[in-house]
Amino acid sequence: MPTPSMEDYIEQIYILIENKGYARVSDIAEALSVHPSSVTKMVQKLDKDQYLVYEKYRGFDLTPKGKKIGKRLVFRHELLEQLLKIIGVKDENIYHDVEGIEHHLSWDAIDRIGDLVQFFEEDEERILELRVVQLENEEREVNEGNQTKVENKVNEE
Repeated sequence: MPTPSMEDYIEQIYILIENKGYARVSDIAEALSVHPSSVTKMVQKLDKDQYLVYEKYRGFDLTPKGKKIGKRLVFRHELLEQLLKIIGVKDENIYHDVEGIEHHLSWDAIDRIGDLVQFFEEDEERILELRVVQLENEEREVNEGNQTKVENKVNEE
């Protein structure tokens, strides 16, 4: 099994190859915000572990094993983004939140999340019901916050 760091590289290489037809060390370094030398070291490790084939100065390509894992990692990432969007996480937080949790979930948990996403997407009413619960909770938090402010003001007097 690849480590979380290896997964990040495999996922990014898979995305680059799917989008551009190739992945260069400089592209991976930029996408992952790491130094090119770090990419080269990881690419050599991924080659050793048979996730990709690396030829110095000629580039690299994912092996069937690497492609399979890359596809699954992209699926996992996109599924988690879907879930966070459904449950109302702000768009500006979704990518960072997914990056923070994706390596800590079992594939069993990912499969169950897939079921949950499907459950919500099959009936738009379910998402609307969730929004009602969220609005009620937000109102309750605001009211409790206002009540605390009033109590603090009374205690000060």
